[in-house]
Amino acid sequence: MTSTSDPAQPTSDPAQPTSDPAQPAGDDPISPATGRPLTKRGLATRRRLLEAAEDVFAELGYHEASIVKVTEHAGVALGTFYLYFDSKQSIFEALVIDLNDRVRQSMSEAMAGATNRIEAERGGFEGFFRFTAKHPALYRVVREAEFVSPETMRLHYERIVEGYTAGLQAAQSAGDIDTTLDPEVAAWALMGLGELIGMRYILWERDASGTAPDRIAPHVLDAMMQFIGGALGGPHTRKGAE
Repeated sequence: MTSTSDPAQPTSDPAQPTSDPAQPAGDDPISPATGRPLTKRGLATRRRLLEAAEDVFAELGYHEASIVKVTEHAGVALGTFYLYFDSKQSIFEALVIDLNDRVRQSMSEAMAGATNRIEAERGGFEGFFRFTAKHPALYRVVREAEFVSPETMRLHYERIVEGYTAGLQAAQSAGDIDTTLDPEVAAWALMGLGELIGMRYILWERDASGTAPDRIAPHVLDAMMQFIGGALGGPHTRKGAE
């Protein structure tokens, strides 16, 4: 689920975090109460609130969650909340973007060192599944965003697909995958594949003791990559068929 500008040197992938769309690019988050960039201490408090919101929204859902529950979970005063967010919806939207930044970072780190597109795909998916196992709230929060903030949900997916498409285009230019594929359609298809595989084999999977996995099962990832390799084509597929 990552992109590379050069199959041998993966860069510019969808996992590179970008700034909050509500903030000017490159700027630190701004306090809605003061209009000034947050201090280092303020950034740490904002992070605590986002982590608390992740837990609260995952457990209760958007409509049952409340600012009071978030601040209690974060261990901060109710009034402190408004130094960082002006409503329940604003912290929810910030959480969607924060999860997006972090899942893309996990994907980027996992695909570092890939020497071709298929290696980059495998690494990116491994990073995505590890993040999903650790942060299952990603699924519930993004699903609820469809109704709470459709624009933010769309931004979540478009951020991933933009870099994904660029990576597939670069791999096509390098002759690493089938040049007849529509890279944008392929990007959406592969992202959908990863999301549903994660749902089935991470969110729904339990062992005999009822414990959820902390990563995707190797045989599931192998089967998935066999499918992706065939779909993307390229020299790696031809070698496998010889």
